Amino acid sequence: MDRLIRPHDLLWGMAPERLPADAPAWARRALASGQPVVVRRAIGPTGQVAVGIRGTRREQRLAAWMPVQSISRQLCPEQLRLRGEPSCAALHALVRISACLDATGLAWGPSGGAGFQLASGIEVLHDASDLDLILRTEQPFERRQAVDLLAALEQAPCRIDLQLETPNGAVALREWAGGSQRVLLKCASGARLVDDPWNIRELAA
Repeated sequence: MDRLIRPHDLLWGMAPERLPADAPAWARRALASGQPVVVRRAIGPTGQVAVGIRGTRREQRLAAWMPVQSISRQLCPEQLRLRGEPSCAALHALVRISACLDATGLAWGPSGGAGFQLASGIEVLHDASDLDLILRTEQPFERRQAVDLLAALEQAPCRIDLQLETPNGAVALREWAGGSQRVLLKCASGARLVDDPWNIRELAA
């Protein structure tokens, strides 16, 4: 059975030797230290998964490819929750909005810096950090629902960027709750403007 790997999942097991010869030293150090990589939204060769490596500074980001057979551990965003006291505004926000997101009945979890910190224990968040989240929306999420959810999240102590993960890609909650007829859907093959992110026939057209 094939392993289910989705964007924003965190993976362990990639060796520095898998990087190209011109890869920056910080990326090699990151992998050598055993930190996870995050799955990117891209289509790659068979047996390879698109991943991103992060360094200690904001500009230190590297796209790479990881062999599926190298994966030793995997965590998805919905498996990540804060344990202990929140140390910054983004984690305070995570605690505050948890009940609201649980009430949707849908799987959700932190991604971005919050997801990375909770999964790895490496502190990358600061008091000015946004909180990135994903919400699994296998079925259409009505715009009225999006408006209500966005209003609830706006009460948090930091900016929250939530992505609705559809079977076809991701759309920003903030955009889906807006007034534009067409929204930007992020797919493995690229981004495109669509009327309905859940309409597969539209994507095939």
